[in-house]
Amino acid sequence: MSAAFTLRPVEEADFEPLLDLSIRVLRADLDRVGRFDPDRRRTRMRAGFDPATLSVVEVDGRRVGCIAATPAADHVEIHSFYLEPSVQGRGLGAAVFAAVAGRHAALTVRIEVLKGSAVLGFWQKQGFRVIAEQSFDWLCEREPGALP
Repeated sequence: MSAAFTLRPVEEADFEPLLDLSIRVLRADLDRVGRFDPDRRRTRMRAGFDPATLSVVEVDGRRVGCIAATPAADHVEIHSFYLEPSVQGRGLGAAVFAAVAGRHAALTVRIEVLKGSAVLGFWQKQGFRVIAEQSFDWLCEREPGALP
């Protein structure tokens, strides 16, 4: 994607639009595994809605997504990474992830990926490998310094 992007901390006014985006991005995969529940989605989005960790992705001043990076002692967890379908597939996701991961270059990066989701291929291209299997998710990890 040729457009530059910016990251800014979420504000309360971003909650409903980002909740809607998360539902549009996740719904088909959650329906596939029988796990779509709008109340659960709202609760999970609210739980991770922290300006210290969740950033809005903007292109040309327009909100097109979000990404969260929550550091722990030995790793950083990426979650709530959603992009508008209209901007997917053009390199924006990889660029956003690289910028966020670069802030935590010395740490292992982890993400949970819903089993059977096509997005696993994206994460593998970013240098992740599946390290564990949970009931509905794969736990993926990228070691510090791993290149996509």
